[in-house]
Amino acid sequence: MDLKEETTNRGRKIGYVRVSDHDQTEHLQLDALEAAGCHVVYGDLGVSGAKITRKGLTDVLADLETRDTLVVWKLDRLGRSAIHLNQILIELRNRGVFFQALTQGIDTNNAAGRMLYGLLAVFAEFEREQISDRTKAGMAAAKKRGKHVGRPRLITAEQARKLAREIKYVGTPVTELARRIGVSPQTLVRAIHNTRGLDG
Repeated sequence: MDLKEETTNRGRKIGYVRVSDHDQTEHLQLDALEAAGCHVVYGDLGVSGAKITRKGLTDVLADLETRDTLVVWKLDRLGRSAIHLNQILIELRNRGVFFQALTQGIDTNNAAGRMLYGLLAVFAEFEREQISDRTKAGMAAAKKRGKHVGRPRLITAEQARKLAREIKYVGTPVTELARRIGVSPQTLVRAIHNTRGLDG
C-alpha cells in the first residue's frame, strides 16, 4: 500500500509507551496517547531503549494491521539506535502501517513525516559506519597486542603442538585425532600448520 493514499478509512490507533526505570512514570505518555485516540496501549516499563528485544514492543508490532497507526509520545520511546528505529519504520511502511510521534509532530501520513524515513536511513548508515570503524580499530589494537582476532579457536596453540607431536612421533592418523577431539581433519591440519607444530 502507498502511504501517500488518502486515509479516510484509517484503522486503529495503537499506542506504545516505554519508561527506562521504575522511578519514571508512564502516566504522562498514557495521557497523551489517550488524548490522541489510542484505545489500546502496549508498554515496556523499566526497560532501556537500547534494548532491541522488548516484550511490549514485540506484542504491539504483532498486533498492528494494515492502515493502523503506531503512536508514541516521542521517537526515543521506540528506540535509541538509528539502525533499530530505521528497521522498525521500514517494517511498518512495508506492512502499510502509519507512525506518529506526538511531541515531535511526526506523522508518516504526510510529506514531512515521510521525510523521516530518508533522515533515519542516513543516520542509520552513519551509525553502521561508526560501529564498523570502532570494530576495526578494536581488532587492530587486539592484533597488535598479540591477541587472536575472529572466531574463537577450536584448537589452542598448545593443543595443536601436542597433537602434532603425537602425529609425528606416535604415528596416530590425523583422521583419528580429529575424530577424538571433535573437529574436521582440515581444521586439525590448519591448526597444526598455524603453530608450525610439525617443524619441531
